[in-house]
Amino acid sequence: MDVQVVQEDSDLLRALRPGDRAILEPHLADLKLSAGDVIYRPGDLVEFCYLPRGAAVCSYFIELDSGIEVETILVGREGALGGVVSMGHLPAFARSGVLHAGRFWRIPTRQLEDIKAQSPAIANLFARYADCVMAQVFQSIACNAVHTIEQRAARWLGAAVDRIGSDDVTMTQEQLASMMGIGRSYASRVLQRFKRDGLLRTRRGGISILDRAGLSDRACSCNDHVRSHFDRVLEGVYPREGG
Repeated sequence: MDVQVVQEDSDLLRALRPGDRAILEPHLADLKLSAGDVIYRPGDLVEFCYLPRGAAVCSYFIELDSGIEVETILVGREGALGGVVSMGHLPAFARSGVLHAGRFWRIPTRQLEDIKAQSPAIANLFARYADCVMAQVFQSIACNAVHTIEQRAARWLGAAVDRIGSDDVTMTQEQLASMMGIGRSYASRVLQRFKRDGLLRTRRGGISILDRAGLSDRACSCNDHVRSHFDRVLEGVYPREGG
């Protein structure tokens, strides 16, 4: 594996020991997806599992009867899309798409299930990640219900820059509004407030974060709770020696 691939790897797969990783390697296809690419639409058969690498970031969206789309969770190099909670090859419920371009590993879900049967460590890894996905969903529901638009916008931007690993987020005000399930005017007012306070600047098709600490102070603590759960759950991918 060359240096570029190592730098753009999946953090989820990095949790595996070399021997278990070697079981997966022959079946991982390397591909690049662009911002706006759709991975699954509701009703599509989930035939592949995608693992974002490096700065690649995806999101799940739910479309309401009104036509508004609401972002539920972000998935970056810490996670995977497709066949994670289920056994794979079942219809997708939400639309999943690429927010920030990057490289991905892709593996057929049927192949992944066969590999899980061969390797308890790989099965354990994906089972633990499925628990983390549910934690994200639960936290997102609570956040959307009780936190202010400003807190949610700061939380979302913070989560995006953490996953991308850069202070530049490729996103328009319309996209931010859509992901939060709010009107563009609300998103615009929040961003203008953040700009006035020196937290960020906007450019055509993107947002640059100038003060991460200040933005974090404006956010709710939802990202922190999810990150803490990830750290605790995925830390135990392998049983302790003698445990």
